[in-house]
Amino acid sequence: MQAKDIALLPDAGPLITLAYADALDLLLKPGWTVMLVDMVQHEVTRHTTPTSEKLSRWIKANRVSVRTTKTFQHYQLARASRSTQTAKPEAARKAHLGETAIQEAMNEFALLEPPKTGVFLFEDHKIARASFMVPDNGRKISTRAFLAFLEQNGAIESAAEIERRAIQAWRAFSQLRFPPL
Repeated sequence: MQAKDIALLPDAGPLITLAYADALDLLLKPGWTVMLVDMVQHEVTRHTTPTSEKLSRWIKANRVSVRTTKTFQHYQLARASRSTQTAKPEAARKAHLGETAIQEAMNEFALLEPPKTGVFLFEDHKIARASFMVPDNGRKISTRAFLAFLEQNGAIESAAEIERRAIQAWRAFSQLRFPPL
């Protein structure tokens, strides 16, 4: 399998952590196709945050592909419907929709011939324990494990240094380490 045959699908958490660490380009290091699902792109750019503009610029500068999902379309319809009913259009359900959209994309990859390999990059430790369905052609990996992978393959000098930079920039991400001790 060649690097171009693998799609890295980061969730919002890893994107935010790497943005805090000024290390978004690490997503490009393995040579895999970096792909965002539309719901995750919306999650990380919809509000002004310490990382939202940085992420928007990085996505545009690197011409990161954004995959359309039914999950995001449903979210938009629900939000539009609520906006006609209430003063709070953001009240539409949004919890875990990024993960749902990523799973949707990975399931679509499984139907391709040959199947495309999807790597789900996550940070929320609940996902590691959850019943997130990963098709045979899919993998899931935590931010820390991804950084360790890059270090082991000589793409970065120190995974701990990237983690330290994120923490020093006030990013509080999951303290759970994989595999658990």
